[in-house]
Amino acid sequence: MIKIKSIVIICVLLAATSAYATDVKPVMLWYKQPAKKWDAEALPIGNGRMGAMLFGGINAEHIQFNEQSLWSGDNNWDGDYETGDHGFGSYRNFGEVVVNFDYAGPATAYRRMLNISTGVHTTSFNINGIRFEREAFASNPDQIMVFKYTAGKKAALSGSIAMASAQGAVSIANNGELSFAGEMPNHLKYAANLRVEHQGGFVTVKGNTLIFKSCSSLLIYLDARTDYRPDYRSDWRGPDPMPSIQHEERAASQAGYQKLLNRHIKDITRLTKAATIAIGKTSAELLALPTDIRLKKYASGGIDPNLEEAMFQYGRYLLISSSRPGGLPANLQGLWNDSNTPPWASDYHNNINIQMNYWSAETTNLSECHIPLIDFIVAAEEPCRIATRKAFGQNTRGWTARTSQSIFGGNGWEWNIPASAWYAHHVFEHWAFTNDQAYLKNTAYPILKEICQYWEDRLKVMPDGTLMVPNGWSPEHGPREDGVMHDQQLVWDLFQNYAEAAKALNIDTDYQKKIADMQAHLAPNKIGKWGQLQEWQADRDDPDDQHRHTSHLFAVYPGRQISLNETPELAKAAIISLRSRSGNYGKNINTPFTLESTVGDSRRSWTWPWRCALWARLGDGEKAGMMIRGLLTYNTLPNLFTSHPPFQLDGNFGISGAIAEMLLQSQAGEIQLLPAIPKSWTPEGAFYGLKARGGFTVNCKWTNGKVISYQIYSEKPVKVKLRVNGQIKEVLSARLK
Repeated sequence: MIKIKSIVIICVLLAATSAYATDVKPVMLWYKQPAKKWDAEALPIGNGRMGAMLFGGINAEHIQFNEQSLWSGDNNWDGDYETGDHGFGSYRNFGEVVVNFDYAGPATAYRRMLNISTGVHTTSFNINGIRFEREAFASNPDQIMVFKYTAGKKAALSGSIAMASAQGAVSIANNGELSFAGEMPNHLKYAANLRVEHQGGFVTVKGNTLIFKSCSSLLIYLDARTDYRPDYRSDWRGPDPMPSIQHEERAASQAGYQKLLNRHIKDITRLTKAATIAIGKTSAELLALPTDIRLKKYASGGIDPNLEEAMFQYGRYLLISSSRPGGLPANLQGLWNDSNTPPWASDYHNNINIQMNYWSAETTNLSECHIPLIDFIVAAEEPCRIATRKAFGQNTRGWTARTSQSIFGGNGWEWNIPASAWYAHHVFEHWAFTNDQAYLKNTAYPILKEICQYWEDRLKVMPDGTLMVPNGWSPEHGPREDGVMHDQQLVWDLFQNYAEAAKALNIDTDYQKKIADMQAHLAPNKIGKWGQLQEWQADRDDPDDQHRHTSHLFAVYPGRQISLNETPELAKAAIISLRSRSGNYGKNINTPFTLESTVGDSRRSWTWPWRCALWARLGDGEKAGMMIRGLLTYNTLPNLFTSHPPFQLDGNFGISGAIAEMLLQSQAGEIQLLPAIPKSWTPEGAFYGLKARGGFTVNCKWTNGKVISYQIYSEKPVKVKLRVNGQIKEVLSARLK
């Protein structure tokens, strides 16, 4: 696993920025009724490896839980998208816990809440004058999930606890514990254990169920693991999971509830509070309403900047909860999944989805949460090399991947030929934001160079001397052919990132020249007959095409080849293409650009964030703001999960990164403050802890759309080119304390 100094830096940054964020308040999602629908209403907790969805039922608490390595499928699969027990496989549901309570009488004063600042879920209500309260959290430091049940009257808790495997293992009850263990058809071993402690009363065993009687409080520890190991050389398997589970539960029990809670809150708030935004004031009347009601009012046109801030922080919370060092990256559903046949296998889709999951990692000060994706890339290299040679010739250097990837080195469905170039973008960005030279030398540079070698062998020389990506595809749109702009842009980005990495390390000067020459000969972006940025070499774009993908705009975001300042004509063409995809060109060229006019295939949970970030890079804050409203209006569920449909979380992850681009940009060799904010944000606002390339942490306050103060920090004082309030100046960053 990657061990880098950026983790330490983040801790230092918090000390530097906390003095400026004294007015930050906890962000809450809360409701007046229990959840009924898993994807739309239940609330998530997670420790990066393991997570649960909580329903907050009154007579029965339903806890559905997952562990991110419970996958079906065969090792090193290469081929069709077979998502059953074998073949490519899929991410699977681990199991559920049901706690039944022997209450008598109706509940009043019900409240269910998730504090996304502390990662603590609470449920509370009254029955017959007795106050019942529950707390739940998933601890990363102690690798355990904890559930506490208390009553305002002694001996008021009675009922039963059952735990069921979703993979067919039989639960066993014994001495205050429930456990199950089994083996998947692919020989992946899995296990879970639940341990109960109580005050007052007693706990007994009845069959495979625990019975609790006349207790004043209950404390449940839950842990689940598999024998997965992220290592091709060990055939993706490690030690039996149960000993680790038992060790972690014993340690948790010895620590006790309060220490576990304190360690959890200290750990998660280090990340949740590392970056915050304040973009306006919501009325007290709205703030007093439950989250689902506020969402409905917002979707009807209401003004609720606090809800937009919550969406920014929720995406960060979900990434923190599903992507921590030492674990796997967030998949299509983060890590939360209640199905054995989830949509698209709940896999790692590399033609936009897994990348979007990580757009906020660096910019919103969650650099360490990026590490699982980079570890995943490293772990997948060898099986991808083998699959690449099989598909493109045994003498092929480097590697790429099919569109869908599993945790066992599996490649499924269509080849996404520039996939590795897009992965290289993330590998490079982690260095660009952290300045970690050891990481650059030992991890990033070898990946970048090897993928360049793949393209050195792969690019096709055209009669005019230009280089084209052969047999490409503009996901998920159009035919396979040479020179698809999406592919060309990704290879340009790869070569640019390689050049900067090699220069920073001062190595491979001859190869730097070769890559620079190849980059100069790449077939360029083209402007078509109606002023659009062409998606293909042929000028065949339809001005009335509202396809969900904007693949040919990668060069605007998250790439950096096209910009308003450096390539204004291409940027203008990108604006026209983006308007077209939103139904605002062709037959609708003279109609206003509105939220309501963005219809059909464009209303997808992940299209709104990408277009939000694109409009931000293109300097249009109003349209960027519309994309936030579009996501919350059309593709957000009551629990603030985004729905494609069906449910997938890239919209949640992506919108946090897109909002950051509206407030701060640094891709053009300068730090730009407030590059694209809508009018609704201009009266007053602030952000704290956002990151800029070069290892900078930035705070900013504004009034009437003008920056009134800012602070820029770095590990040591550095001269910085800053664009603020329409002026460019050079400033000296402050040293981190």
